[in-house]
Amino acid sequence: MKKKQIPKIAFVGQGWIGKNYADNFESRGFEVTRYSLEAEYEKNKARVGGADVVFIAVPTPTRQGKVDSKIVEESLALVGKGSTAVIKSTIEPGTTKRFQKKFAHIYVLHSPEFLTKATAAYDTEHPARNIIGIPIESKTFRTKASSVLSLLPKAPYEIITGSDESEFIKYASNTFYYAKVVYFNILYDFAKKKKMNWPDIEASAAADPMTGPVHTKPIHKSGRGAGGICLIKDYAAFAALLGKTRLSAEAESVVEAIEVFNKKLLRDSGKDQQVIEEVYLKK
Repeated sequence: MKKKQIPKIAFVGQGWIGKNYADNFESRGFEVTRYSLEAEYEKNKARVGGADVVFIAVPTPTRQGKVDSKIVEESLALVGKGSTAVIKSTIEPGTTKRFQKKFAHIYVLHSPEFLTKATAAYDTEHPARNIIGIPIESKTFRTKASSVLSLLPKAPYEIITGSDESEFIKYASNTFYYAKVVYFNILYDFAKKKKMNWPDIEASAAADPMTGPVHTKPIHKSGRGAGGICLIKDYAAFAALLGKTRLSAEAESVVEAIEVFNKKLLRDSGKDQQVIEEVYLKK
């Protein structure tokens, strides 16, 4: 019986996301190539082309609501003919399809990541969701996606879907978390105004499984409001996408009001001002 060949894996990008994924694959016995612009990994650039599966976890800066996927595109150019590229970066719906057309000699998939920086190693080893998006609905692409899925640590929820859907799932998650934080800040202000016992209210709301304890703390880390680069940039990108879609004036108004109030919370508490400048003020 022919022994199953273990695929060679490469990671482009060794920030905290790419590093944790690469560490996990190495711990499970895979041959892993790491490439990034840091001196430690820069020498591995040419080796990326020899990998069977290349995971791309590079920044996609968002400024003025526009997502810059240039670094992802540059990374795809390193992937060898016939190999599979798996984009872990957050990108706008339609981007994977566009890249597949440009890089027709490889298979381009998208798989959103859901790591939390403080618990990234654990989250990588124990994912809640594994989602693979394919740009073309075909047996070949589904087979490629299934192969990638089999390489990842098992999750209780796994799905192969369209790449537009996988790209949007990340935005759906992060924008909901953002809105939930803002709403709990409103509840907090109301409770304090009425001289209510907020800890009892928060704990009781969080005890409901439909609410849960995550993103319910009005005062978190360095201040108030939905913070961190991922939530802030992804909400800004979604707000811009919604405006382009012309869904309805009412929907745009709701999304905009949440964003405006969150920026006020961040500004008044001095939280994540550098992120705010990066996402909203730089061009």
